[in-house]
Parts: sequence; C-alpha cells; structure tokens
Amino acid sequence: MRPLAPLTPPVTRTPRVALAVLAAFSVLTACGGSPAADSAVGQSNGNGAKGAKGTVTIRIPDPGNAGVLAKGKKDGSLDKALAAVGAKVAWTGSAGPFAPAAQAMNADQLDIATGSITSGITSLSQSPGFAFFTATAPDPVGEGILVRAHSDIDSVEDLVGRKVAVNKGGTGEYLLLKALAKAGVPADKVERVYLRPDQTAAVFNAGQVDAWAVWSTYAVAEIGADKARFVADGTAIGSDNYSLNAVRSGFAKEHPEVVKALYAYLHDNSAKEKKDPAAYLNVFTDAGPTAVNGKAREVQISFSGKGGTVDPIRPADIKRFETVAQFYADQKVTPNKVDIAAHLIDIEKLS
Repeated sequence: MRPLAPLTPPVTRTPRVALAVLAAFSVLTACGGSPAADSAVGQSNGNGAKGAKGTVTIRIPDPGNAGVLAKGKKDGSLDKALAAVGAKVAWTGSAGPFAPAAQAMNADQLDIATGSITSGITSLSQSPGFAFFTATAPDPVGEGILVRAHSDIDSVEDLVGRKVAVNKGGTGEYLLLKALAKAGVPADKVERVYLRPDQTAAVFNAGQVDAWAVWSTYAVAEIGADKARFVADGTAIGSDNYSLNAVRSGFAKEHPEVVKALYAYLHDNSAKEKKDPAAYLNVFTDAGPTAVNGKAREVQISFSGKGGTVDPIRPADIKRFETVAQFYADQKVTPNKVDIAAHLIDIEKLS
C-alpha cells in the first residue's frame, strides 16, 4: 500500500510551522464513549478496529441532533455507504472542541474529528498523529463579533477599551484579532477575556463582557432570542476560518478506501444540506436542549443555506490556510508558522 499522498501547492514545498486550538474540554468530554461504543471499538492496534468478519470500525464523535452525520445515523445511509467498503461506525462520545479530539486521535482513541483551521493550529504543533482531508469554505454570516442587542457598540472600532470573550487560540481569538487588524485597531487596545465557549453565554448576557467573538454553534441561540447581533460577521472580517475534517494518520494509511467513502458521503450530503437546511435540523427530536425552534431555527436555516460544502483541499485553500498560520505567528498566538502542507491529504489521490 502506498503512503498518504500529501497535498501541496504547485510550487516547491518549504518548511512552515504551527496552527491553533479551541479552548479544550477534557478528552472525556469530546471522546468518552458509552460502554456500547467502547465495546464496538475493540482493539484497534493503531489501524482501526476490526470485527469478527474483518469489518473495519471507524470511530467518529456522535453528531447529536443536527447535520449530515446525524441524518446519516438516523436513516442508515451512512451505514450503507461505509458497508460498501467493508466498514461501520462506532459513535464515540459526542462532538466537541477540536483540541481534545486531536489528543484522542493522537492516542488512538478516535479516527475522525471536525474542527476549524484556527483550532487546528496548535494541535498541529504538538507531534500530531492526524491529517486534514476536507475543506469547507469559511462561514460568511454565521461567525463574527457578537454584541448585545441594545449595545452602543456599532463598529469594530467601538471595541477599544472593551472586554471581548474569546476561546484562547481558536476561532474566537482569531475572529477578534482579524477584525481588529482589518479595522486598524491595535490588539492591546481591547481586553481579551479567555473563556470556554460553552461557559460564555451566561457571562455575555450578564454584561460581564461587552462582546463575544463566536461562531454559529453558539451565535444562533443568542440571535434567535433577539438578545444579540453581529457587529461584524465573517464577510466583514475577511475570515479565512475554514472548517476541516481530520483523520487519524494510521487509519488513513491502513484504510484509504474507508476515508474516501466517508469523504464522498460528506461531500454529497453537505450539498443536499445546503439546498434544504431544514431537513438536517432536529433530526432525532424537536424538543429539549438539543432542538432548535422558533426564530433560532430560522436563523440556523439562513446561516446553513449560505454556508459551504465539504470539498477536497485545493491549492487555493492551502494558500489561505497559510495566511491564517502566518497571521497567528505574527500575532504571537503561536511561536512559529505551522507547516500546514505536511498535514494535508489529497483525498482524490489517496490510495
């Protein structure tokens, strides 16, 4: 079997260095599976779990109540796509921040994870055992700098002297620094308050911070409740914050056909989701904390309809990845610039 085919731009490859990470939960939060899931995983020996008849088990965080994987889990279409290449899914825990998921892949506890290019930066600087194999274009409308609905902050320049909540080294810190740089505001003129994303809403709504650099996962609820608005979204900021899918390197080397089948499924169904976002919401339940209803549902449908699809990583994407890596190094978020090309897979050449 041939080694992974790294994806490199059509120029001579040169050393680069380090990408950044979402504020992390514990590994158990992102990857701690149920006893059933753990039983399904079995012994991977670094090459993915195999059942009694040689079926390859690919370990993926449970997708929850929305999105392509949730729908595929419910209707059996993902099982069918993977069965065609002799594989099946073991849902291990729940999807969460990329940092602990990266640690889990490095420890051979997980095979697939999703995160942003910004959340990948410092994870790649720590002897990574994974590579990225898909790219979804930056969210033009669902991420940005959120302020309370009746705030007197009407522009990025108005953030001077204010407190802004961000997740350290990840999407939030990137969005804030990028917005400030574009507006010509020195970064030290705004106080960054480092918080975990899941802990920020209460702080934001209590007025303990003036703004929140955030993405759609958390912004939808605030905007949908008429409690907040974007003072600058991804388009206004000029965000290069791609969403990426990562695979454990050992799994990709041993089972390239499974990775390619998963990519094809994600690509085809993300296009369907973009055309009909409502069909991918409230997949298992339309009630409870995981459901999205009312105006929040309308907001989510609007955001998803304007989002990107899961695609191969192209040379033009790599240039933008490198821009993010250089920006993080320039802003001292990371000590050096990451060698991004060394951790990318050309899914169309993987064999």
